[in-house]
Amino acid sequence: QVQLVESGGGLVQPGGSLRLSCAASGSIFSINAMGWYRQAPEKQRELVATITSGGIANYADSVKGRFTVSRGNAKNTVYLQMDSLKPEDTAVYYCNANVRSVFFHTDDYWGQGTQVTVSS
Repeated sequence: QVQLVESGGGLVQPGGSLRLSCAASGSIFSINAMGWYRQAPEKQRELVATITSGGIANYADSVKGRFTVSRGNAKNTVYLQMDSLKPEDTAVYYCNANVRSVFFHTDDYWGQGTQVTVSS
């Protein structure tokens, strides 16, 4: 079993900043890419940013230049620094990890989601 636990969501004014964190634990042999997705009400879940184990990052066009994804030194954590937040960034943010377990199965795992609300 692999668990992803997110933290750091909340309410922020437009132009403000938030930092999301996600830690993976459980029967992990190695973690490939980790990243963040979001889902706004009545919309499909969309990619926000991903980062490989080697540190190569990929961003949605809508967040480039405002969001920064990074991995922790232990490589089982991922962060999302969100600056210059806009009301359209309001969504539930989900952590994702592509994990190879100790049983050598590779699968995608998801966190429970954390709400980010950008409003004045």
